[in-house]
Amino acid sequence: MQPPLPGPAMILHRRVVLSAALAAPPLAAPTLAQAPAPTEAPRTLPARLLPVPRSVSAELQHRIAAPYPANWDHIPPDTAGWRALQAASAAEVDPLLPGLIEALRITVTPTTIAGVPAFDIAPRDMRPDRQGRLLVHLHGGGYVLYPGRAGAGEAMLMAGFAGFRCLSVDYRMPPDHPFPAALDDAIAAWRAVTAQHDPRRLGLFGSSAGGGLLLATLLRARAEGLPPPAAIAPGTPWCDLAGEGDSVNANAYVDNVLVSRTGWLGAAAALYAAGRDLRDPLLSPVNGDLSGFPPAILTSGTRDLLLSDTVRAHRRLRRAGVVADLQVLEGQSHAQFLDPTVPEAREAFNEIGDFLARYLGT
Repeated sequence: MQPPLPGPAMILHRRVVLSAALAAPPLAAPTLAQAPAPTEAPRTLPARLLPVPRSVSAELQHRIAAPYPANWDHIPPDTAGWRALQAASAAEVDPLLPGLIEALRITVTPTTIAGVPAFDIAPRDMRPDRQGRLLVHLHGGGYVLYPGRAGAGEAMLMAGFAGFRCLSVDYRMPPDHPFPAALDDAIAAWRAVTAQHDPRRLGLFGSSAGGGLLLATLLRARAEGLPPPAAIAPGTPWCDLAGEGDSVNANAYVDNVLVSRTGWLGAAAALYAAGRDLRDPLLSPVNGDLSGFPPAILTSGTRDLLLSDTVRAHRRLRRAGVVADLQVLEGQSHAQFLDPTVPEAREAFNEIGDFLARYLGT
């Protein structure tokens, strides 16, 4: 059906807007320093029902229809509570890993790198075009969840779906090891890996907190004179711990993984920062200088609470002249492309793997 023609009021409105735009001086690319404090009133939205889209696989529809996680809004009251939450996250994931390892036809070997625990993960049948290349992985979990092998699931998917050997770093986390412990471990591992391997054959990837830590690691590596990887893949990076992006509000209670920053996520940011300014670029690397970064592919979803973190990081990279691709997956909440039971996961990792392969030397 053809849309109705605009009436006189709409035509007048467009003329006023166009005239104002033509009269205004050219806009410079926005920077954080230029961004004005918000002065406009917020928008009130009516209550609504949000249907499950038919534009995704049946498996993903099932995930979209799932209720919020039971304890998304439970904030541990003390250190013991955070430790219990951390242990529970590992206990939930660990029993699933043997089946995943077998289904993906990979090997998972505990190891250490520069004194940091890690997992060496490799396909049982290495693809010839992925030989001699290594991806270093930094796991997600709000800087507090998924210790041990439970944090290596994303690297298992990368090895199984995209065919790369991966080294997953089991960095230290709060409540016992707040910032900068995770960054210190990531840098120590990266320093050791680059001493043993040609950086032109190395990639760096991770999602959520792992994506934010990835970007912070590159900022610090550059400051310390360490070589960058050939390419990076920050998935839905938590690169703004202050929560100033649009989707933190626009997708609140739409995302059925993180749900809202008012739950444990916001508390985890404060726990990790340990009193440091949340806008510090080593905590929120979207505020840092991303010039000179390697080619990047960033992944998010239309319902992701951190969609704006991903979009803003992508724009900062592009403005800095960095080659950067952005894939936004239909209907997905935070990091649901890490769910191996949905077909979109293989599609996402194939896309990421092919991008990385284009830039990693042979």
